[in-house]
Amino acid sequence: MIALIKITQLLLSLSILVVLHEMGHYLAARYFKTRVEKFYLFMNPWFSLYKKQVGETEWGIGWLPLGGYVKISGMVDESMDEEQMKLPPKPYEFRSKPAWQRLIIMLGGIIVNLIVGFLIYSMVLFSWGETVTPNDLALEIDPKLEEFGFQNGDQIIKYNGEEITTFDDIRRKAFFNIVTQATVIRDGVEITLPTFDQDLGKFLINEGVRTPFRPRIPALIKSVNEGSRAKAAGLRAGDLFTAIGDVETISQYVTKTTLESQPNSPVLLHIDRNGQALILPAMTDTLGHLGFEFMGASNYQDHIEYTFGQSIVGGFHLASNTIREYGLSMRLVFSSAGSKQVGSLLTFASVFDGGWDWHRFWNMTAFFSLILAFMNLLPIPALDGGHVVFLLYEMIVGKPAPDKILEIAQVIGMILLLGLMVFALGNDFVRLFNGELSLG
Repeated sequence: MIALIKITQLLLSLSILVVLHEMGHYLAARYFKTRVEKFYLFMNPWFSLYKKQVGETEWGIGWLPLGGYVKISGMVDESMDEEQMKLPPKPYEFRSKPAWQRLIIMLGGIIVNLIVGFLIYSMVLFSWGETVTPNDLALEIDPKLEEFGFQNGDQIIKYNGEEITTFDDIRRKAFFNIVTQATVIRDGVEITLPTFDQDLGKFLINEGVRTPFRPRIPALIKSVNEGSRAKAAGLRAGDLFTAIGDVETISQYVTKTTLESQPNSPVLLHIDRNGQALILPAMTDTLGHLGFEFMGASNYQDHIEYTFGQSIVGGFHLASNTIREYGLSMRLVFSSAGSKQVGSLLTFASVFDGGWDWHRFWNMTAFFSLILAFMNLLPIPALDGGHVVFLLYEMIVGKPAPDKILEIAQVIGMILLLGLMVFALGNDFVRLFNGELSLG
C-alpha cells in the first residue's frame, strides 16, 4: 500500500510538471501562430488512452508514463515525420518562423518549469514555513574522513571560507558543492583544516559514504515503555545517558549502536538524573533494545515563518541554489561510483512520503520541476537543449542545419535517452535487491 501511495504521488507530480512544460511550448507556438498538431501527457506508441480533437490540435493521454510531447508542424521531433518535411514549408509551420521565434518556442517548456519550481517553493515557504536544525551541535564523523583532518566532536562552521548556518547545509554542500577546505571548532578553538587533496563530494561518492556527519544529539530519554526492560532497570523520562559500561555515550547514535552491539546481554547504564550520577544494571533483548524513546530531533530545531514577501525572496533563493547545486553535482556522475547513483522513476518514487504528506509532495514537485528544466537544457539531441544548439548554430552561421542531420541527431538522442533509462532502471533493481532502495 505504501508503495502504491508513493507511485501515485510520483505520477501526479510528473503529470503536473509534464503538462505545464508542454504547455510552455504550446503557448509560445500559438503566440507565434505556429500550428500544434498534438498535445500529449505521456507517450502513446500504437494507441492512446484518451484523445480528443479540438480545433487544429489533438489532445490526449498516452499509456507509457515517460514524459509527454507536443507535435509542432514542420519540426523534426520524436515523431520523425519525414514525409511532412519533404513538402514545401507552410506559413504556419515551425520551420517557416524566424530563428528567434523558434528559439523561444523551444525554451518555452524550460522557462515554465523554472517559474513553476520557484513559485511552488515560495508557496511552500508561505504555507508551511521552514524547519531547520541550527549548526550549533558537535558532530560524529565517519572514520574515512579522518584523512581530511576531521575529528569526532568537531563543529563544522565553514566550507571554503563560506559560513554554514544549518546542519542540513553541512551534508548537502559536502556532496553538491566543490569543497576543498573546511573550518571547524574543536575544543572551543576555531581551526581551518589544510586544503584537501581532492574534492570532498567526489571522495564521499567514490567511498560510498552516505552519512559522513551525524549531529551529537544528547542521549536524553523522552519516555519509557510500560513493562519494558528499561522500566525494570529504573530508567525514567529525563534521564541522560553518559556511558554504557566503558563506552562514553556522547550522543543518541552512539548510545543506540552500543546497545544494539550487545543483544541479550547484561549492561551497566551510567545515567545523569538531574545532576545525580547513577549506575543502573539492565538486560537487553535480542535486538539490543531496552524499550525507551529518545527526545526527538525536533527539540533541537527552529521553525521559521515567512510573510508573503519573504516567501517570494526565499523561494527564489531556494530555487537558484537548487539549480546551482544540481549542476555542480553532475561532476559526480562521470565516475564509476557516481554513475551507480543514477536512478530511475523507482528512485524518484522512493523520496515521497508513504502517508501522502502534502508538504513533502510540493517540495519534491518543485525540486523535480527545476531538475526537469535543467535536464531539458542539456545539449542532447531529442531534448529541448539539443534543438536550442541547432537554432543557435543557425543564428550564428546564417543558415539552418540540413534536415537529414537533424533527423540523425534526433535518432541518436532518442537512443541515448532510452539507454540511460535502461541503465538507471538497472541501478534501481540492484539497489532493491541489495536493500539500499525501498518503496515500502
